[in-house]
Amino acid sequence: MTTPLSAPPSVPLLQIRDLHAGYGRAEVLHGIDLQAGEGSVVTVIGPNGAGKSTLLNALMGVLPSKGVIEYRGQSIAALSLEERVMLGIALVPEKRELFGTMPVEDNLVLGAFRQVRIGNKQWRDQIDQVYSLFPRLKERRTQLAGTLSGGERQMLAVGRALMSRPSLLMLDEPSLGLAPLVVQEIFRTVSALRATGVTILLVEQNARAALEVADHGYVLEMGSVSLQGAARELAGDSRVIDTYLGAARS
Repeated sequence: MTTPLSAPPSVPLLQIRDLHAGYGRAEVLHGIDLQAGEGSVVTVIGPNGAGKSTLLNALMGVLPSKGVIEYRGQSIAALSLEERVMLGIALVPEKRELFGTMPVEDNLVLGAFRQVRIGNKQWRDQIDQVYSLFPRLKERRTQLAGTLSGGERQMLAVGRALMSRPSLLMLDEPSLGLAPLVVQEIFRTVSALRATGVTILLVEQNARAALEVADHGYVLEMGSVSLQGAARELAGDSRVIDTYLGAARS
């Protein structure tokens, strides 16, 4: 069993240096540098095809990569996806990948695998916390996941990831395809998660909403970081406004 890592408070929870990743011989990421401090919300914005999802998949261990990936100050580059999960890293993929023929609550129970493996006998308490965060899921706990609305499926995907009690939660386009009111609800949830101490790495095309909830932001274009800084400063940057915020969904 993989032992949870610990590090001095001065060390970022996640530190990436010169990260390269892609598909076969096609390199998508060209030397990415990024970090996320404990309890922070960091967003990566950019157009389609910039490499945002590739970044998350490389960090999760779904894709091979080259470069430095440190979690709590220690390299995890050689670890498998399962080992990264056991260390407290969770990814909510863009396609959500729920078990559609299983009820909502059974999907949540499956998300508790890490807590069961590390011997947490109170793992079921996390279901109540997820229901507190997403009351609609409690109302639909016996409903098949495949019959949920798009917004409810996104809530379930996030809730399932939270069942593992991750230290690092990575969200891939959580607002994709959702109605504006549901998008607002999803981003309110991101803000609420900040209070629990979980670190969030948020990949989003909705730059306006992402920068409103984030502490720090990175602009990814054609596989490279073109801009980075405090989210509030990026939201006021003329280039970001012209390229991303002017056309962003509200």
